[in-house]
Amino acid sequence: MDIKILEREGDMVRMVLKGQGHTFMNALTEEILADPTVDVAKYVIQYQFSDPELLVTTKGGRDPVTVVIEACNRITAVCNDLIGQVQGL
Repeated sequence: MDIKILEREGDMVRMVLKGQGHTFMNALTEEILADPTVDVAKYVIQYQFSDPELLVTTKGGRDPVTVVIEACNRITAVCNDLIGQVQGL
């Protein structure tokens, strides 16, 4: 996945996640919003075949890129747990 940072200032980041659709972006924004230091996490896909733009703002000076990384790590952990359970069947 290619990521392009459009804007990054203190507690805000706007980035494009190339090649992603609603499925991943919904999961990612939900996981980001689970963090109590997050103020806003939303994405927009302007046209049917355009890449999504993610906006994240945080409270208390927290780095929004770190928040995105931590959310991705939590999603990965859930997926790895599911894979382990399915393989154990």
